[in-house]
Amino acid sequence: MVGISLLTLVPGELGGSETYVRELLRGLARSGTHDYRVLLPPVAPDAAEGLPAQVADAYRAARTPRERLVAMALAAARPGPLAEGLAGARIVHYPLTIRIPRLPQPSVVTLHDLQHLDLPALFPRLERSFRSVAWHRSVRGAARVIVISDFVRELAIARLGLDAARVRVVPLGVDHASLTPGTGEREPFLFYPARRWPHKNHERLFEAFALVRHREPELRLVLTGAGYFGSLPPGVESRGHVPYEAVVELLRRASALVFPSLYEGFGLPPLEAMACGCPVACSDVASLPEVVGDAARLFDPNDAGSIAAGVLDVLAAPEGWSARGLQRAQLFSWEATARAHESVYRELLS
Repeated sequence: MVGISLLTLVPGELGGSETYVRELLRGLARSGTHDYRVLLPPVAPDAAEGLPAQVADAYRAARTPRERLVAMALAAARPGPLAEGLAGARIVHYPLTIRIPRLPQPSVVTLHDLQHLDLPALFPRLERSFRSVAWHRSVRGAARVIVISDFVRELAIARLGLDAARVRVVPLGVDHASLTPGTGEREPFLFYPARRWPHKNHERLFEAFALVRHREPELRLVLTGAGYFGSLPPGVESRGHVPYEAVVELLRRASALVFPSLYEGFGLPPLEAMACGCPVACSDVASLPEVVGDAARLFDPNDAGSIAAGVLDVLAAPEGWSARGLQRAQLFSWEATARAHESVYRELLS
């Protein structure tokens, strides 16, 4: 049996990491060939997505960053009651990086990024210290480390000294059943789905959008994602956290997705936009060139003029970018992601 520990999952707070977890479990539930058991936290009792599961009542309910630190510290100090939920597992996968509960069985750890090492100024000192201890210890003690891009693989080997023979690259996927092109005309707005995290680079995007509006005065910029956005520039609106279905509808209607992120371990939104036929202009940093290939117009996210030029180029030739994006998105699926995970599990089970 393969155990999967999700004790650090907090619904609605982890961005693309939560999408990865839920889609992976759905894929394993549909076509997995092993027996599975998922250990869930009290705040996410319904997150097993069809796999056999047990809620760890001994794990402290936690949502805020402070509550999560306390819950993880208590779990690390007393792992015994939590370990009972994965009794019988031959290996344990920790998709959210931190090995809680820490068990004697061989482990698989997913490492999503090393942003705290690459962009330390964006993190409070306490969070940098926590990641440097909890994350680094988890991946160094794992029998296999799954990373979501070659970009993260190279960093993990260079910055953490991981043995390359233990690291496996498994790209994320696209839900082709729900992410499809719309039938209506696209509307004059750009779309950026991103929480108000520092690395999402909203301020530079606002500067670039002001430049774009000199050429396209009717264009709007629509934002989604949790966090306080404060006073917004003319033409910009924030809709806050919206349901997944609303994001898909915006991708089907937008003139283009603009994605000025300073850092991504993978970067799902550009691929999701491509699957909806939405032209994409995005950053040329971190994993993003690897993920989008030649199907997106790349720009320098630190330069408002470069962002604006990228957006205007996409708006000038949307059909070509849309066609290339649709082809690119077909290379990624959650079924392939689930199969690749099973291959990693099989290495240890055999």
